Amino acid sequence: MTRTLKAGLVQQPAWPDKQRSLDESEAGIRELAAAGAELVLLQELHATHYFCQYEDTELFDLAEPLDGPSGRRLAALAAELGIVLVGSLFERRAPGLYHNTAVVYDGDRGRVGHYRKMHIPDDPGFYEKFYFTPGDHDAARAQGFTPIDTSVGRLGVLVCWDQWYPEAARLMALAGAELLLYPTAIGWHPPDDEDEKARQKDAWTLIQRGHGVANGLPVIVANRVGHEPDHSGVSPGIDFWGGSFICGPQGELLAHAGQQAERLLVTLDMTRGEEVRRIWPYLRDRRIDAYGDLTRRYRD
Repeated sequence: MTRTLKAGLVQQPAWPDKQRSLDESEAGIRELAAAGAELVLLQELHATHYFCQYEDTELFDLAEPLDGPSGRRLAALAAELGIVLVGSLFERRAPGLYHNTAVVYDGDRGRVGHYRKMHIPDDPGFYEKFYFTPGDHDAARAQGFTPIDTSVGRLGVLVCWDQWYPEAARLMALAGAELLLYPTAIGWHPPDDEDEKARQKDAWTLIQRGHGVANGLPVIVANRVGHEPDHSGVSPGIDFWGGSFICGPQGELLAHAGQQAERLLVTLDMTRGEEVRRIWPYLRDRRIDAYGDLTRRYRD
């Protein structure tokens, strides 16, 4: 028997003003819910500008606890609209301890789980190690690469830089995830030429579609759009490329956004994953007896 899921995402610009950014998110959520969405994904750090372009201790004031004002607003929306909503918070866990956290709300049940970003980049314009501590890895406490159970299925939620790591997607799949979700904030360095920009964006899309293929799972990716300046004045800022998409378990693109604010909505056949895994049984043929070196940094 076919089981379907109407899944959507919000691709939007964001601003330092939380109220303005969250208003934009809410408008997209309501639009998708009115069209029948049962699951909605928001992009990484959608409540603020992408502040990690420079290091400033005052920006820690943007962080909130999981049940802070932004979290309560998202929970209330999920309850009012009767949807599963995946949002993103700059989480203040304790003084001096902050995370980049995806949070899942399930209608009247409220917050049913969260995932703290595990892979933290530190590159020009993406100084995330200054702001974020990696998530804990503790399977017994449902932390690390652990799916979140919801009324619409078991969600393998990962965040941005995690999307480049096949290990993260595989571990979610091995724990029973039924789809992979990636809230994201990625864009171009404005001086790069058009060929380099195309290579970067194509690689980003390709690797995530590949995670779907390798694990027989649908993939939902929400990225931000618009130019965001570097308020320190050191760099020309970032042009976030959008390109959010939803693909099926063979990597087939079902919906693909451009470089402007946009909402995507598709009806996923949640039974196709098993059909695909029956003809491409990657989990059956994995040589788990030979993979021990994957826990090493490098094979010298």
